[in-house]
Amino acid sequence: MILTIARQNLFHDKLRLVVTLTGVAFAVLLVTVQIGLFIGFTTTISAVIDHSGADMWIASRGVKNFDIAQPLKERLIYRALALPQVEEAGRFLIRFADWKKPDGGQESVQLIGYEKETGLGGPWGLVKGNKEALSIEGGMIMDQLYMEQLGIRQQGQYVEINNRRAKIVGFTRGIRSFTTSPYIFATFETAREICRMEPDEMTYILLRLTPGTSQEQMKRQLAGLYPQHDVFTTDEFRTKTQMYWMFNTGAGTGMLIAAFLGLVVGTVVVAQTLYATTMDHLGEFATIKAMGAPDSFIYRIILTQALISAFFGYGFGMGISAILADLSEYTAMPILIPQELALGMLALTTIMCTVSSCISINKVLHIDPAVVFRGR
Repeated sequence: MILTIARQNLFHDKLRLVVTLTGVAFAVLLVTVQIGLFIGFTTTISAVIDHSGADMWIASRGVKNFDIAQPLKERLIYRALALPQVEEAGRFLIRFADWKKPDGGQESVQLIGYEKETGLGGPWGLVKGNKEALSIEGGMIMDQLYMEQLGIRQQGQYVEINNRRAKIVGFTRGIRSFTTSPYIFATFETAREICRMEPDEMTYILLRLTPGTSQEQMKRQLAGLYPQHDVFTTDEFRTKTQMYWMFNTGAGTGMLIAAFLGLVVGTVVVAQTLYATTMDHLGEFATIKAMGAPDSFIYRIILTQALISAFFGYGFGMGISAILADLSEYTAMPILIPQELALGMLALTTIMCTVSSCISINKVLHIDPAVVFRGR
């Protein structure tokens, strides 16, 4: 009976139902998109680190993030190679470079050089060409997302970077840069030459450890071998880079504030919508009380209405969010909605609707049943 009454209250006025569900769906959409943007932002920041295939990173002392580091001397790599726990060690380079577009304009790019033999730090998500083609003089791989920005029309096109000639030999899909400077991949030797670095310089040493090796123990051992440098596990370096760009620059703080405001606005919208819906049915609730129904009965009706609104509103809101997330796949800033976020939003929507319904319960429970007989 409770479910029937709650359903009839909601579905009797179709226009009010649409307004209610729109309010809940808007709240779900607002919060989900804001949090999804934040997750996409943090994921983009550390994408190269996450896909590097490395277990450990050796960097210059005091490095603050992945994108900016002082060069290392190449001889340092041999200290790590001498350790039996190190399966592979790869030289890695990242530097900002000037990209000249065919129309004469210029763009800034981040040139990444990695050792093709180890594969550590190389591109992923290849959709055209292959990594072997990087062996061609000046061979480079870039993401399809930035073709228009960099003036690229097709595979095999020649480009100019740092006043050096290069050739696009392949395209990836899904490698974004959170800055305005796209990532461009090349062999370590090609990148070092284009960036005009010294013959014995690199930016990072990437290590892949033998299976079963403790990363914490290895970190302590490497710290002794490299006392003038920083040693990180991949998890540590990911976190360090994310924290720097999210909070030192203020970008992440702004997105968190936006997500919080989305939650507040969404809660207010839901509260107002459900309150108005309940107030529209004061007469019906007064009738039920006049018939002798206890307060707990009315309480359950209102909560059931809130749960029904939460269920349908969540479905509509999350459906629109999923569509926007799919569309963002072709943008520089993706909206990521992992399963944990979707389930969390279901719980949050239920809580928002339940709490919002409680605001109107007090008014209903104190209504005078006599209003039924006064024609109100």
